[in-house]
Amino acid sequence: MPPDSPLIAPPVPDSQTAPAPGLLELFVAFAKMSLAGFGGVLVFARRAIVDDYRWMTADEFNETFALCHFLPGPNTVNLSVVFGARIRGVAGSVAAFTGLLAPPFVIVTALAMIYSRYGDLPVLRRILDGVSCAAVGLLLAVALRMMLPLLKRRDPLALVALVAVFVAVGVLRWPLPQVLLVAVPASIAAVWLGRSRTSP
Repeated sequence: MPPDSPLIAPPVPDSQTAPAPGLLELFVAFAKMSLAGFGGVLVFARRAIVDDYRWMTADEFNETFALCHFLPGPNTVNLSVVFGARIRGVAGSVAAFTGLLAPPFVIVTALAMIYSRYGDLPVLRRILDGVSCAAVGLLLAVALRMMLPLLKRRDPLALVALVAVFVAVGVLRWPLPQVLLVAVPASIAAVWLGRSRTSP
């Protein structure tokens, strides 16, 4: 195989991250994430990308996921496309996207056929209730892990924005699009003003 083949990962200069994956490795990694991602892939995507493979730092993952959160469509699907494009361009997007969606598509199609026939069984409903509880726990766990870089920096602007959006959406039940229309420009302006004051 030639050295410039997309299946061979080139070295990355950042000492905190591992070499970028090839297309096949990218496909397999996202396929594993999707197969492990009971209750949501985000938990396993962060663990794989940041902790296991070290393809991104925690801050880089948060920044990429924040971008994906504001794009239309499912967040984790957006993450696979953006991450793949960042690593390997259009081919990387296709590899990550296909790896993320192909295995669950086959499994969910088979389960949907089974559920349509046996969905009224009480034992199946109790199983689904237990899976729902586990999914909530996984979501809370990854949210706390993603907050750690912000808490370690002790950036007051970031913490104020975090609390304000949480209160607006989670407590006051304000519509998310309207909250983001205010929160995003305000956060960008606050960070820009803060950095301009500290810069010489």
